[in-house]
Parts: sequence; C-alpha cells; structure tokens
Amino acid sequence: LTSIINYVDLLKRERIDNDKVNSYISVLDEKSQRLKQLTDDLVEASKISSGNIVLKFEKINLVELINQSVAEFDDKFEEKGLRVVLNNRTSNPYVYADSRRTWRVIENLFTNIYKYSMEQTRVYVDLANSADAQRVILVMKNISANSLNCDPNELTERFIRGDESRTTEGSGLGLSIAKNLVEIQNGHFEVQLDGDLFKILITFPVYTEELKPGIVTIDKQKAGKVETAESESDTTEEMEF
Repeated sequence: LTSIINYVDLLKRERIDNDKVNSYISVLDEKSQRLKQLTDDLVEASKISSGNIVLKFEKINLVELINQSVAEFDDKFEEKGLRVVLNNRTSNPYVYADSRRTWRVIENLFTNIYKYSMEQTRVYVDLANSADAQRVILVMKNISANSLNCDPNELTERFIRGDESRTTEGSGLGLSIAKNLVEIQNGHFEVQLDGDLFKILITFPVYTEELKPGIVTIDKQKAGKVETAESESDTTEEMEF
C-alpha cells in the first residue's frame, strides 16, 4: 500500500497533458488514501480489542485541543457551509488522558460531522465541568443530512452506519474507535439521537496534582486494569469504567 501511494505521488508530479490519464491518477490517489485510512482504522480497532495498546497519560487542555481541531477542519467545514459554534463554560479544562489518542477521538468525531451533516447548518461544541467538578464534559451536536434509522447504541458497533442509503465511503469504524479510546482512558462515551439531531456526549476525568503523567498498558481482558510500563513490578491499578 505504501508503494502504491508513493508511485501515485510520483505520477502526480509528472507533467501529463492527457486529461483522461490525469483523471485516472486522481481516482488512484483517492482510492489509495481511502484504503490507507481503512487500514489504519482496522489496525487501531485490532489493538484496542487485543489489549495491544499503550497509553501515555498526561495533563491536557481539552479546550485548546478542540480549538486546534476546529482549525484543522475549517476548510472542510467551509466546503459544506458548516459553522462551528463553540461554547466553553469550563472552570477547569484540564483532563488526564493520552493526547494522541484523544486527538484521534476528536478527529473521528469531526470527520463524522463533515461526512454526514446537513449542509449550511451549525455544529455545536459545548464544554463544561460536571457538578462535582471531577469531570470535563464535551458535547457535540449536528443535524444529520439523512434520517437515522437505527438505535443510538448500534452506531458505536463496528461497521455500522446510520443509514444504509449513504453513498459516502465511511468504514463504519470511526465511532467505534472513538468510543473505545475514550473508555480505555477512564472516560464515558454516549450517542443520543433526537429526530435528525445527532449528539455525542463525552466525559474525561479532570487532571489533579495527585495524578502523575506516565505510560500504561491496557490488559487484554479490558477489565479496567492498567500496568505501568515504566515500573519493574507487575503491580496494577484499578480503573473504574
């Protein structure tokens, strides 16, 4: 796959006057990138299922991460006339999580919004702290372009998509990966549907001084135990899911 992508990239750099050949190269580029994304999704899903995943927990400013994500997707959202309305009501935006995996969660959710939102609509992103100040709550809401003919819980299962008539090339893994990545970081992930309103609710534990940055390995049973990779001992810490 890497070789295919590299050779397609070399073809794109050549000066080719034949419009038909250029269109073929464009299709090759699109399909190879699509296959790469699917492969990455399958590998990520496999790592989560097998317990072969290492997390680096640290202090993360979730508001800054959301702002960066909105900026990354600005051009794509503009294509469809989607406008992000960000409402930050947090007094403490810092969470205890893995920055790379949390970025993947946000990226998957914004990709889902880009693919399936009704054009020329608003996307609401709300951030707040829980009543007990122990969690940061993230809520994303958008209007679906198609009717959602399924149970909300089914959307986080693998290879499930909200509408069988959709013609976009989603893998059906994005929400499943996002949900699992949130839960193995001691968070909560929930999908809610209200007519054509699609709503994602996520919570992460807030960062406190007692929580030290460190690398942990998730066990194969995903029973909520983590093992500190930097430690020489086999002690584990119970994590509530």
